[in-house]
Amino acid sequence: MNAHAPPRNAAGAPARRRWRACLLLLALAACPPGLWPALAAPATTWMADNGNGSFTNPLFYDEFSDPDLIRVGDDFYMVGTTMHAVPGLPVLHSRDLVNWRFLSYAMPGFGPGDAFRLANGQESYGQGIWAPCIRYHDGTFYIFSNINGHGVQVFTARDPAGPWQHRSLGRSLHDLSVLFDDDGRVYAVYDYQQVRMVELKPDLSGVVEGSDRVLIPAGQAMGEGHHFYKIDGRYYIISANYAPVGRMQAARADRVEGPYETVVISAGETMGTQRGWWLDNIGQRDPLPTGATPFRMHKPGDNALGAVPLHQGGIVQLANGQWWGVSMMDLKSVGRTTFLSPVTWHDGWPYFGLPGNLGRSPRTWTKPDVGMATTPSATWERSDDFSAPALKPLWQWNHEPVPGRWSLSERPGALRLHSMPADGFLWARNTLTQRAIGPESSATVQLDASGLRPGDTAGLGLLNIPAAWIGVVREEAGPTLRWYAQEGDRHLDVPLPAARVHLRASADFDDDMAQLAYSLDGERFIPLGDPLRTPYGLKTFQGVRYALFAYSAPGAAGGHADFDDFRVEEPLADRSRNVPFGQVVQLSNRADGSLAWISPLGMLRSTREGAGDEGTRFRVHDRGQGRVALEVVDGGGFLTVVGAGLAADVRVAAHESADSLFMWQDMLRGEAMLLSLRTHRYLGFSPDSGEPYAADRPGTRPDRRDGTVLAWRAAR
Repeated sequence: MNAHAPPRNAAGAPARRRWRACLLLLALAACPPGLWPALAAPATTWMADNGNGSFTNPLFYDEFSDPDLIRVGDDFYMVGTTMHAVPGLPVLHSRDLVNWRFLSYAMPGFGPGDAFRLANGQESYGQGIWAPCIRYHDGTFYIFSNINGHGVQVFTARDPAGPWQHRSLGRSLHDLSVLFDDDGRVYAVYDYQQVRMVELKPDLSGVVEGSDRVLIPAGQAMGEGHHFYKIDGRYYIISANYAPVGRMQAARADRVEGPYETVVISAGETMGTQRGWWLDNIGQRDPLPTGATPFRMHKPGDNALGAVPLHQGGIVQLANGQWWGVSMMDLKSVGRTTFLSPVTWHDGWPYFGLPGNLGRSPRTWTKPDVGMATTPSATWERSDDFSAPALKPLWQWNHEPVPGRWSLSERPGALRLHSMPADGFLWARNTLTQRAIGPESSATVQLDASGLRPGDTAGLGLLNIPAAWIGVVREEAGPTLRWYAQEGDRHLDVPLPAARVHLRASADFDDDMAQLAYSLDGERFIPLGDPLRTPYGLKTFQGVRYALFAYSAPGAAGGHADFDDFRVEEPLADRSRNVPFGQVVQLSNRADGSLAWISPLGMLRSTREGAGDEGTRFRVHDRGQGRVALEVVDGGGFLTVVGAGLAADVRVAAHESADSLFMWQDMLRGEAMLLSLRTHRYLGFSPDSGEPYAADRPGTRPDRRDGTVLAWRAAR
C-alpha cells in the first residue's frame, strides 16, 4: 500500500526563493520576519495556510460539509458529504491538517435509479449520499455512508487513492459512525436525539441480529452526525445539534453499552458570521419549483445563530499527543464549510477551543505541530481550459451524467455538452458544476453556440433555488443571448451578432448577491439583468454552484454546445497584506466607531474620532507564527495584558513580554480581532458602558458590534 505522501523538504522551494530575495535586498543582512509574506507570490485562490506558521479558517472557503477525519501514521485523511452530486465522497489527504490535497472519489456513481439521473420526472436534489464516516482498520480504509432511501453503503480500499470497492449493508443507519473495538467487535451509532447502537458483523455483511438498542435516550441534548471513538479506554460520542441553534455535544462512558453522560463542547462560535438569506417555502422533499413558483425568503436577525455556529465534525490526535478537531459552519449561500480547531481536554472532555476559553475556537491560530515543515497549497484547481483528457477533480455533475452525451475529445480543448430534452435549467441533464467559492468570486467561460439547434439553450448558471442563468437560446431566426431568473420567471433578451460569447457570473457571498454579465470580445463585460439574491435552502441542501449546461425543448432535436477557458477569480484570495506588519495603524471599534487610545493612566480606552492622534497610534510588530506585539507610538511601550485580563488590565508596559503577544485574527475587509496569548480571550469592551478595554471576551457576536472587532487603517 502506498498510502503515505513523501515528506517535503523542510525549507521548500518557496522558502528558498524568499530567502534569496532577502539576501539580495538586504545585502546579506538578516531578513525581518514581516518581510517574508510580502515577498511571496500573491495567492490567487483561498488557502488557509498563512505561510508563517499560522492558519486562518475556514480550511476551504467553498462547501465541504459533514467532515470526518482520521490519522494513519503521519498522514491525515478526510471525507465529506456530496448529496446528489457525482462523483461523490471526496477523499482528501494532508500532512498538517491545514493543507489538503485531493486523492480520490470513493463513489463514482449511484447506480440504478431515475431520481439520481433526473429521468422520468424524478430527482434527488438535497438527498443522495450523506454524512460519511472514514475509518482505518487492519490495513484497510473504510467509508460508511447512507444513500437516503437505499441504506448504508460501505466503501473499502487498501490505498485511499483508490480503487474503492463498494457494497451495501442492507439497512439504513442515519448519520452513523463506526468503531472497531479492541476486542474485534464492530459497533455503529446512529439516529437523532436518541442515540442508538447496533453491532455489525465482522465481515460487514450486515448487522448482528438483536443487537440494536437505545444507547442514550432522548432528552440528553444529543443530536445527529455522530463520531464514535475509544480514547484511553473510554467511549466517546461527539454529535451535532441545531435545536434551537448549532452546537457540538459529547457523551462518554466507561463501557460501550453505557451509561453515558453528556456535555456541550462547542457553542456560539460563529467567528463573526451572520446567518444569510434563507429560502422559506421550499423544503427538502418539496417538488422542484417552476417558474410559476412564488419564492419567499428572508434575512434573519443580525445576531440570530441558527445553524451557523460550529457543529458537526470529529477529532483526531497527533503523534505528539495534541488533539485537533474539524467541524462545519454555515457560511451563507457558499454553504457549509470546514473549520479547524485546537482541542483542549478538561475534566476528561474534549472541548473545542483553548485553555481559558473552552467552547470557542480561534479563527487564526498556530498550525498543528506535526514535526515537519509544510508549505501553503491549494486543494483544488478551479480554472479549466478542458485541454486535459479528464475533467479536473473539483468538477461534479448535477446528478448522474448520461454517458456518451458529453465529451472532451470531440472538439479537443473544449467541453462539449449535447443537448437533451429538459423542462428548464434545473432539469437539464449532464450539467457540470463546481462549488462557488467565497467570500467573493466570479466564473467566466467562453461559449461557442454554433452547434445549437432550434429549441436549444446553453450557458452558465447559478445552480441554486431560485436558479438563474445567462446563455444562448437558439431560435429559428438565430441565436439570442438571454438572462433568466427563476424568481418571478423573468428573462431579458439581447441580440447576439455571433455564435461565440463570453459569459460571467460574479457573486459576493457575504451579501448573498450575484450578477450575470457577458462580453463579445472577452475583455469588456456588460452586466445583464438585475442583481440576483442567492438564499440558502434545504431543497438542494447545498451552496451555490457555478454550472455549465445545455438542454433542448421537449420534442426538439438537440445539438451541442462547446465550452472553453473556464476561469475562476477570487478578489480576496490574497491575504498577504491583511495584517499590517511593520505599519503604524489606528484601530477603530466596530461597536461604536471609537478609536483605541492609551489614556494618561496607561490603560487602553476609547476616544472619539477627531480628538487627536495622541495615544491612538500603534506599530504592529511581527513576532512570527501570526503573533504580533503592538507598540504604543506615543506612549513609549507595548500593549500588555496583566492579571486576569479584566477591564483596565490592558495597559502599556515599558518593555515587551510574553503578555504583550496577541494572535491577529484576520476577519477580512480590513477587520480583525486581537486574541491575547495570556488569557486566550479577545480584547474588547462592553458598548455604552464607558469601561476600559479588557482581554476577557470569549469571541464576537455575528454582527461584530459587541466591542471585540476592530477595523484598522494606516495612521496619519
